[in-house]
Amino acid sequence: MRKLKLIPLLALVFLLNVASMCSNDDNSNSSADPTPVINTVTSGTWRITLYEDNGVDETTNYSNYNFTFNSNGVLTAANTTSYNGTWSVITSNSADDNPDNDLDFNIAFTAPAPITFTDDLTDDWEIVSYTATKIELIDVSGGNGGTDYLTFEKN
Repeated sequence: MRKLKLIPLLALVFLLNVASMCSNDDNSNSSADPTPVINTVTSGTWRITLYEDNGVDETTNYSNYNFTFNSNGVLTAANTTSYNGTWSVITSNSADDNPDNDLDFNIAFTAPAPITFTDDLTDDWEIVSYTATKIELIDVSGGNGGTDYLTFEKN
């Protein structure tokens, strides 16, 4: 009989213990500030030092281009010809974001830009890391599950 009274008490202790371990980490970085990334990228010109599409290194498609991220949201890729696009850095609380970083780096090019710009660079990239001279981005495709990597380094 004494054992029957002990079971509800143990169950209560167990539930309290489990409840104390729970935390709401879903929005732990919801206050991530895009301003430092914006200030970094709008300073100077940049080049792509890595573009990997599903395990295939396609960096050479961009080796002759310098990229300028203007403060008005216009992105210019220039070599002998210039192509304009748009860019932004935003806070994103999307469920598919990496919980360690909720800043998205958005890039969009449209025709007449080369197809490698419109199909490959145009995306909402997740910021993996950034310094004053390097920005590393990743995109995990929702359709085929492939992973793309994009790295800009300051000239």
